[in-house]
Amino acid sequence: MKTVALLLSSLMLAATAHANEPAAASAKPDLAKGGAISTQVCAACHTADGSRGAPANPIIAGQHAEYLVKQLTEFKNGKRKNPVMQGMAAPLSEEDIRNVSAFYASKTAKPGFAKNKATVALGEKIYRGGVAERNIPACAACHGPAGSGMPAQYPRVGGQHGDYIEAQMLAFRTGARGNNAVMTGVVARMNDKEIKAVSDYIAGLR
Repeated sequence: MKTVALLLSSLMLAATAHANEPAAASAKPDLAKGGAISTQVCAACHTADGSRGAPANPIIAGQHAEYLVKQLTEFKNGKRKNPVMQGMAAPLSEEDIRNVSAFYASKTAKPGFAKNKATVALGEKIYRGGVAERNIPACAACHGPAGSGMPAQYPRVGGQHGDYIEAQMLAFRTGARGNNAVMTGVVARMNDKEIKAVSDYIAGLR
């Protein structure tokens, strides 16, 4: 009986170790595979390294991998609506999503700049201090003083295209984008001028 018990114990340990192998293997994303997905799927809109492409598309170089995983997953399952991105994300597996997210997170975005000097002061005021009389919180509270963000809920925004930031803030306000209740609540209290000023300020934040 003792021999049988030892044998069963050994088998259980071996099975446990074997069961843990896939998790250990998949724990670390494969940047080479992520780069291949970038080339085949993403580069046309986001450039090969996710840097400064068309202003309508986000800069994803240096973005938090956790945030990119969240967004791609929500495009895939329909929680975040965008016909183009939903089509691109649909065939990606969980492993693909982790790999390509890690690939873009490993890159460094080039600095951006604000375009409208007349609204920089207003944008900075709202970004750093909010608008107390309308309960608009400071953007820096979630996105950080330099726009570095917080994985996985709040993206790195410093240096992002101002046009893209503005479009996303307006989408949150209209309900066209509904995958972050905090942002929906914040922009609901902001007017067009404030949104434009903050977006342009963020573009030059570093």
